Amino acid sequence: MKRLYISIVLLICFCMSSCNHDDWFDRDPKQMITDDQLWNNPKLITSLLANYYNRLPTLHGVFNTGGMTEIDDAMWSGHRDQNWRNDFQFGDDYGRYWDYGLIRDLNLSLENIGKLSTQLSDEQKRQFIAELRFIRAFVYFEMVKRMGGVPIVTTQLIYDFSGDPTPLQVPRAKEYEVYDFIFTELEAIKEDLAGNIKSKTRANRYAVLALESRAMLYAASIAKYNSLMGSPVTTPGGEVGIPASMANDYYTKSLTASKEIISGPYKLFNENPDKGANFYDMLNKKTGSEVIFAKDYVTGLKVHRFAYDNIVKSLTEDNESSSTISPSLSFVESFDYLDGSKGVLHDRDAAGNYIAYSRISDIFANKDARLYGTVVYPGTTFKNLPVSIQAGVAVWNDGTYQLTTAAELGKNYTDGQLWTGFDGPKDDAMDVSNTGFYIRKFVSDAPAASTRGTSAANWWPWFRLGEIYLNAAEAAFELGQADARDYINTLRERAGFPANSIQTLTTDIIRNERRVELAFEDHRYFDLKRWRIAHLVWDGSENDPNAVVHGLFAYRVIRPGHPDNGKFIFERVRPSRFRRARFFRLANYYSSIAQDVLNKNPKLVRNPFQ
Repeated sequence: MKRLYISIVLLICFCMSSCNHDDWFDRDPKQMITDDQLWNNPKLITSLLANYYNRLPTLHGVFNTGGMTEIDDAMWSGHRDQNWRNDFQFGDDYGRYWDYGLIRDLNLSLENIGKLSTQLSDEQKRQFIAELRFIRAFVYFEMVKRMGGVPIVTTQLIYDFSGDPTPLQVPRAKEYEVYDFIFTELEAIKEDLAGNIKSKTRANRYAVLALESRAMLYAASIAKYNSLMGSPVTTPGGEVGIPASMANDYYTKSLTASKEIISGPYKLFNENPDKGANFYDMLNKKTGSEVIFAKDYVTGLKVHRFAYDNIVKSLTEDNESSSTISPSLSFVESFDYLDGSKGVLHDRDAAGNYIAYSRISDIFANKDARLYGTVVYPGTTFKNLPVSIQAGVAVWNDGTYQLTTAAELGKNYTDGQLWTGFDGPKDDAMDVSNTGFYIRKFVSDAPAASTRGTSAANWWPWFRLGEIYLNAAEAAFELGQADARDYINTLRERAGFPANSIQTLTTDIIRNERRVELAFEDHRYFDLKRWRIAHLVWDGSENDPNAVVHGLFAYRVIRPGHPDNGKFIFERVRPSRFRRARFFRLANYYSSIAQDVLNKNPKLVRNPFQ
């Protein structure tokens, strides 16, 4: 019987192998993609690239609502189970990023496309290889700006089962060597991306230059400002710290890349005559020519819930509104007045008395238009609907004002007019502003964007021209070039300032311009780190306006017979939910390396203070 079974099987196999039109044994499997299929099919390679693009890392970016509240621009006002964000102090591992899984995948893809893509044209191969190297350079930049020097691995590390793992244990490169590697990679690929020249979601020549512009600026500022510290943060082997002598070369490389982008096809978004609305539209409307490289979203396919999490409370289209980001008063006051004066709001006169305003929005009049495009403040609108931001009433009694707030939002006072607004603000509350402000930037005003069912599809900008102008200004300023102020003035003019509003450029002006122009775009934390002032700004002091988030509450005056009756006064407050000052230590300039990573590779040098 056994012999009969074997004979039948052999006969079947012989018959199948003799068929002229289908070799049964050589057919491709139907439930998997072979290497030959993958690496010779441009659509499949593009699909793989989409996976890698989707894995590009950020810290506070890509609509990370919680992360945006962990610095000084905002506080958390959402569910109480995450109120630790308001008690937040930077731990040794904060910002840690060590993704050699993604590096391995990229290296494997680069090797495979080089060996197996026999049916692609040379142009197609060059473009795909360039995109993979761009993503790899991006990942290395994200690692070096958090960790310092990291191992540079550009090929697969395959264990040979010899019992000796040391060939797999790559030591950390010097910090500047990683930045040099990034620059060399980007220079090598920038001519090979012509096929993507019109794309905003895949790397092209200008995305490469934008990464050069940013990365080289980081390297330059670390080289300069780390060396100016009383005790520079370094390691003996250079894994942390860049020699000051290298600063000017890096500034020059950043400026060169920035200038090429500025002279290229991108233009600052300037399509709406309303300067504030224009700044909002720049990132909310997928039009215009400012965005260089973005993470895109499509309704019904890939969406995000940033609008659901942060829309003004009374305007939510869902059953609940998180309203989790409450911008800080110090951030609002970082926006200057259009006459060039500092942005401190005038809530009291020189004698310390309240200043009464006829309209609730008047205290914000003549401000940098980027404030409107970034923050929803009292007296403004969202989705063409008025917001209802009023903390309470100020009742004149016995020579002073008594400030009272209603227990319920949207309740009227005894005079029949509004007591506390439908949008608060309300101290110690959940899912409503605790500072008197809501975030506008990135909150989509599209229909149903704040619903869980539809969600939002506006894009996230990895790079945009506004940043490049700021990079150029900073690099040119550090190199002593007079045109540095022109870049700043161009941005300020778009925000409503008169032409040439800055005559004498300073470091403080450059740094403040970055804060207001790039707010909530994942720059603030890393800017303060590379300038080596994070430990001074977030110093743990309970009296520091940046280390502690404050708010500004508006009250309607109840003072019959007096000229101020019905006007509005403002009270500075420290929200009860914000309980601990931000405290950034010297140890936080470089995130600690995880212990399991150190255990696997004894050649790795620990970061300072670890």
